[in-house]
Amino acid sequence: MRVTYRLAAKELASAPAEAAWAESMGYDSVCSNETAHDSFLPLTLAATSTTRTTLETRVAIAFPRSPMITAYLAHDLQELSKGRFRLGLGTQVKGHIQRRFSTDWEAPGPRLRDYVQSLRAIWHSWQTGEKLDHQGKSYQFSLMTPFFSPGPSEYPAPEVFTAAVNSYNCQVAGEVSDGLMLHSLTSPEYVSKVVRPGLEKGAQKAGRDSGSLKVTGGGFIITGPDRSSIVAMQAEVRRRIAFYASTRSYFPVLEAHGFEEIGQQLHQMSLKGEWAEMGELVPDEMLDAFCVSGEYDEIADRFVERYGGLLDEACFTVYSQDPPEEAQMRKMVRRLHELG
Repeated sequence: MRVTYRLAAKELASAPAEAAWAESMGYDSVCSNETAHDSFLPLTLAATSTTRTTLETRVAIAFPRSPMITAYLAHDLQELSKGRFRLGLGTQVKGHIQRRFSTDWEAPGPRLRDYVQSLRAIWHSWQTGEKLDHQGKSYQFSLMTPFFSPGPSEYPAPEVFTAAVNSYNCQVAGEVSDGLMLHSLTSPEYVSKVVRPGLEKGAQKAGRDSGSLKVTGGGFIITGPDRSSIVAMQAEVRRRIAFYASTRSYFPVLEAHGFEEIGQQLHQMSLKGEWAEMGELVPDEMLDAFCVSGEYDEIADRFVERYGGLLDEACFTVYSQDPPEEAQMRKMVRRLHELG
């Protein structure tokens, strides 16, 4: 099983050293998210300090960016990293698209499908010199002169993974993507009952082999040197779960476990700005559903016990009050490789 590390440092200048450290720990991939910072810039720096790891946006928010802008960014990162870049795309939710990004909202699943098809059409035009002609419902591209084309690349077009929560977007991933990136708020039950069937349905619709599509993720991981350190981390992870569970777009995950009522309560608290208190509503049953917990010497085995056979790649960034020593970190990553 391939293992992915999520860059954690808030300072952009720290990205090269952190990525190099992750590579030295044995991680196969390094990813950056798009919350309080851009997702592409840290990977640009990471490309200069690593030689082996895949570099992936997990995820870049698609709709505020034209597919043409994203195509240029992804192409340049693929060149800079010598073919190690993976583009992870997500839709975000209506409130953020409209009110944080001031971008028009339309049905996200069909629009994301069109977005990925646009990217592939643009890259194909650059690589072959053929006329650019993509006519989708959401995006249309018909102009590409030699002056604006980077031309053929010695590297293949970047892999495109799309994030999905609901079953429709899982189908979209099966239709047009190279793989699916799971949201942090997930569980083995949800992957087996919703994600995998949706991916298979989309692949069948497009006449693709679903076995060639990768699923990557794995939810929250709580670990530490002993039980007391694990308990100490639970409050922080409860807050993270509460934050995501308050968003109605993620209610399908809660419904799979009977947590709909808690989700509704959390949503109302979020509208009142009661962020600090929301974690208190997350019971132990909910924590156990969306987390894998265990001490350093057992966490890898517990992860594979729950997600083995469901994932192709593990997103394994530990939440720990006492960060593991490097030897312990290498051992955990190595164990995931062995078990997966």
